[in-house]
Amino acid sequence: MNIQTFDDLLSAARLQPLPQRLLFVFAGVELPDDATEAQRLEFERGEGGALVPQMCVDKGLDELHSFDQLVQEAEAFGQPWGMVFAAALAGTPGRQPESAEAEQPLQDMVEAIRQGQLHAFIPFDPQGQAVALG
Repeated sequence: MNIQTFDDLLSAARLQPLPQRLLFVFAGVELPDDATEAQRLEFERGEGGALVPQMCVDKGLDELHSFDQLVQEAEAFGQPWGMVFAAALAGTPGRQPESAEAEQPLQDMVEAIRQGQLHAFIPFDPQGQAVALG
């Protein structure tokens, strides 16, 4: 399935043979202190910048019904963000992973994003559209 929107992600996760728990890392986009003039100009045009993880959360498919719901919950924390990265954690037949089982994978996601290793995640913009990075 080609995932273009957050709703596509929810649909794909619900179609998986094993129950899924979704993992999310919200990241801000900042201009690094040591940015060059060219990087500053790109940033002003809405391009480039450094991804900085701001907050993370895991959700069972029974807890999450829409992108709007996720955005509202994120807004309650008051952290500005420009992109949310998504991944899934598969359970076992008939058993969705518990939130405690998602703690380490979430921390691994945060660290991977800090290091710019984004290939394993699906990024979404604040409107719930998948973003192609690179």
